Amino acid sequence: MTLTVNTAAALALGDDALVLSHRLGEWAGHAPVLEEEVALANIALDLLGQARVLLSLAGDEDELAYLREERAFRNLQLVEQPNGDFAHTIARQLYFSTYQRLLYAHLASGDSEFAPLAAKAVKEVAYHQDHAEQWTLRLGDGTAESHERMNRACQELWRFTGEMFQPLDGVDIDWDAIQAAWLESVEATLRRATLTVPEGPRVGAWAAGAGRQGLHTESFGRMLAEMQHLHRSHPGASW
Repeated sequence: MTLTVNTAAALALGDDALVLSHRLGEWAGHAPVLEEEVALANIALDLLGQARVLLSLAGDEDELAYLREERAFRNLQLVEQPNGDFAHTIARQLYFSTYQRLLYAHLASGDSEFAPLAAKAVKEVAYHQDHAEQWTLRLGDGTAESHERMNRACQELWRFTGEMFQPLDGVDIDWDAIQAAWLESVEATLRRATLTVPEGPRVGAWAAGAGRQGLHTESFGRMLAEMQHLHRSHPGASW
């Protein structure tokens, strides 16, 4: 598949939304409380809607979602990380939704082809961020066990966050400014939750992140096989 600069950006952003939507969907039937199951499902559906619009800008949305091989996906490695325990899901959501809200706010104020989607999606993503922040506070400032688990999750996923701010061709924004705003927001939330702000590397040899180049972590292949299984097993099928 040959991509222009803008379709490559649409593919990368669409893959972020699609993959995280699937990960959150895996909580169906397993969330800690019924209310949270509904909340995670709603966030997953919001992301799926964003993915459909973005992938449609790059080509056929079904073909892109269900018939590409692993190396053709351009999502961040952060969003493909397994759900882990609930604290891992919340840490992943805090990191990503904060980034996505800042990114979409910038895109919404511009005149690129992403502006209409971003203007609508930024309202959804603001809710996603608020949801993640509230849970971070509850877990971080909760029991000794929830504090320890939330702290561990934030530390373990920290090394995946530097990749979010690598410049993306087709998205003309100040990435350094977004990263500075992201750090300010996330670190403030972690401190309010009495959690330790991670000090590990976010870039460089000891950090993770080559998803934009098509390199993915071990768990992604298994997730993709599950996500694509039905479509590949019954090609051309319809309801």
